[in-house]
Amino acid sequence: MASKNMFEFYAAVCGEHEIEINPYIKQVLEDTTETESVTLKLTGNNRLTNVKRLNDDDVLALSECLRNNHSVSGLDVRYNNITDVGVGHLVGLLQCNSTLLSLRLSGNKIGNRGAMHLASMLQVNSTLKELQLADCDLDTQSVIAFAIVLKSNETLVSVDISRPLLFSHQEECAVHFSEMLVVNSSLVELHLGKMGMTDTGMERLTEGLRLNHSLRYLDLRCNRVTRDGVRLLAELLKQNQTLEIVDLSSNRIEDDGAGYLSEAIAWPGCALRELSVSSNNIRSEGLLSLARALTVNTALNHLYIWGNHLEEAVCQAFRELIASGRLPAEQTDVSAYEVDGRVFLAELFHSLRRNYYGTNGSGTNTSFTSDTPTDPLTDNGAGRHSTLPPHVESQQIVVPLQSC
Repeated sequence: MASKNMFEFYAAVCGEHEIEINPYIKQVLEDTTETESVTLKLTGNNRLTNVKRLNDDDVLALSECLRNNHSVSGLDVRYNNITDVGVGHLVGLLQCNSTLLSLRLSGNKIGNRGAMHLASMLQVNSTLKELQLADCDLDTQSVIAFAIVLKSNETLVSVDISRPLLFSHQEECAVHFSEMLVVNSSLVELHLGKMGMTDTGMERLTEGLRLNHSLRYLDLRCNRVTRDGVRLLAELLKQNQTLEIVDLSSNRIEDDGAGYLSEAIAWPGCALRELSVSSNNIRSEGLLSLARALTVNTALNHLYIWGNHLEEAVCQAFRELIASGRLPAEQTDVSAYEVDGRVFLAELFHSLRRNYYGTNGSGTNTSFTSDTPTDPLTDNGAGRHSTLPPHVESQQIVVPLQSC
């Protein structure tokens, strides 16, 4: 159907259910040029546009509109006011629509009930490839439910469940995800940021990763991993031939952890291509070991280090890496400059891509170029901060499915 007809269908559904037309949805539908594969972007955190955030009624109308649509392959409704009721409508849509490949729900407070509906849906859905549920107030039960479902789901390629609300200190979620990784052969991208994971959780997770041969992107940012947990990960990286991107930013690996990673990077056959260790309390010893490792390993060409202790020797080493082209300027988050004969590093707003998996028009896998994760106002060019000179400063999850 043409774009105009899509909006007309949406308006008709709103009239049928006595739902007020959301001007944001109206604008997006009218502006969308339908092709073979379209993503509807209806994010509620767009500060460049005056938006009316979607609620459950809006999701009902949108779901009804898309039930028989064969051109929309992605639905991005992050950071709206969708609850478990709205998730119920989306579950109904996913039962009837085999074209939708990507669903991004991050930032909606769907809670445990909504997450369990989605986990149940994944038991029977064989088309969805990407699911984002970061910052959705998931609890331990629903996180474990997703880990269990992923043991049998052979379609999902990318999953993000960062920042759940976990109050247990037993690392049950890490245990279940480790067990899942042993048997899952389809998952390419896994985001486990802000989960409070410790070295114990990392130990469990690496046990599963040793037997996994599909995962390429592992996101562990903003956890509580120290040098002991990274030592286990580094040993894994020496043997793993598929893991290409690791995000360890905002942990606490320090010099020893950086040293373990450097040893793994320099190991013959290491498959790692991109690494972030920003904000890890790493000093000169650890950062210089990473710089030396880059002279041995020519495959790793993305390295992000801002937020650590960037002393002059480190500044000099990274200036040489960037100037020589070994570390491309657009693939690191620091830039060198000189004041009174001394070298310092400024911050660049570059970071690891937030997504690895993408879908093309036919629904097959593609690896995309860097997808910068920040908000619309972020400038990815010149640096904002700098190292200023001293004188300046397993159970079965069953939830009834809706009928189509």
